[in-house]
Amino acid sequence: MKNIHISIITHIIGICLIAEGVFIFFDILISTIFHDGLLIPLLESTFITLFFGFSFYLSTKPKIYNKPSIKESFLIVTLSWVFISLFGTLPYLLSNSIPNFTDAFFETVSGFTTTGSSIITDIEALPKSILFWRSETHWIGGMGIIALVITVLPSSQISKNHLFSAEGSFFNTEKIQPRLIDVVKRVWLIYIILTIIESISLMLAGMNWFDAICHSFATIATGGFSTQNNSVVDYSPTIQYILILFMFLSGINFILHYLFVLGKIKKVFQNEELKAYFLITIIITLLLSYSNFSVYQSVEVSFRQSLFQVVSILTATGFSSTDYEQWAYFAQHLLFFTMFIGACVGSTGGGIKIARHIILIKSLKAHIKKAIHPNAVTPIRFNKKVLTERQLSSTSSFIIIYLLTFVFGLFIMMATGLDPKSASSSVITTLGGIGPGYGSIGPMNNFAEISELGKYYLSFNMILGRLEIISVLSLFTGSFYKI
Repeated sequence: MKNIHISIITHIIGICLIAEGVFIFFDILISTIFHDGLLIPLLESTFITLFFGFSFYLSTKPKIYNKPSIKESFLIVTLSWVFISLFGTLPYLLSNSIPNFTDAFFETVSGFTTTGSSIITDIEALPKSILFWRSETHWIGGMGIIALVITVLPSSQISKNHLFSAEGSFFNTEKIQPRLIDVVKRVWLIYIILTIIESISLMLAGMNWFDAICHSFATIATGGFSTQNNSVVDYSPTIQYILILFMFLSGINFILHYLFVLGKIKKVFQNEELKAYFLITIIITLLLSYSNFSVYQSVEVSFRQSLFQVVSILTATGFSSTDYEQWAYFAQHLLFFTMFIGACVGSTGGGIKIARHIILIKSLKAHIKKAIHPNAVTPIRFNKKVLTERQLSSTSSFIIIYLLTFVFGLFIMMATGLDPKSASSSVITTLGGIGPGYGSIGPMNNFAEISELGKYYLSFNMILGRLEIISVLSLFTGSFYKI
């Protein structure tokens, strides 16, 4: 491919693998603490990952970093996520925790993309170090592996804007510092602080330190891997409320968290997407609470279970506090509809994102007004800023592509043998990074019985959704390879 600098791509992939190797090293410490007998497999995993990471990094180090083009950025981001997923299988494979490569790859991709779909039938039987690695993959992928690399690359070396936008970590974020690197570092700091605060809160509520850290990794990253077979069903109401709070906070644009810390509270609460996020959560929760009262016969339990699942699905975390397939059909269908909404842009949550829905609704209203009053000037504003035609087109195009991807995936998964209910939920839950679905992959089941072809397709679907589709799909178009 002409005009593609392979050295830049390989160099950054090398940095990603080095970072991954460092994170695997922490599992060695956990293995030592709990004496689970996996020191050798984890040392081997660390060595192999670091060896290839440094080999890529040192053998292809560019003399001068140029601004990566859009094409290079798409390649860097997509290939980086594929490579970290491939090497992320090593702790599972070498420890024999997940001996099958297909299953190990699915579990790893699900972890890094913060989807939370799992093929493991007995989670509690896994060694502590492997449980910790599952949770770590969430935490690494939550903010984005490229976002992590951006913070360690010298600022003078490379323009990172294309890389950052290609990963889909943020969407039209307003500048709070003159340099992108400063924004990313401060967001990472908030990410770490929230993780620490939640871990302490869960421990104070009665959870042991290991489970508290693992669940905090999964919550702040909106991932959903639990250390328990029944997710968080058996935890106390206090712990469930703490998880609700931090899932909700993680579904908010992290730029707004930073503005809040700066004391710009008025600006935070004037944000259109945040207000819609609150409103959607409240409305759906109240509807479900009313519907579920006949199931739980308690106002508090009905409200808590409804709120938990709404926040879990809306933020694409995927924790389960109850078997929602036992709910009335109205409640089940409403929760399924929630899977298409998504969290806020700039959050660790997945899905279409609330901002895009707001913009689409405003575009439709403007189109109707224009049809009635052809000469009317109908500028479309979002957070008091007039949107350009390119922004409007990009938003509507993304939603259309997202829905077409869902329909295409539905037929693929039905072709693998799944019933329509399981097939549709498997596609939307992996595309949106949600985790559990309905039918054979419901909250009390998992993805173990999905065919190998289905697991590979859903793994692709998870990466596709995490990178917000365009970065990945562009690699399969003829125009990408034209000069």
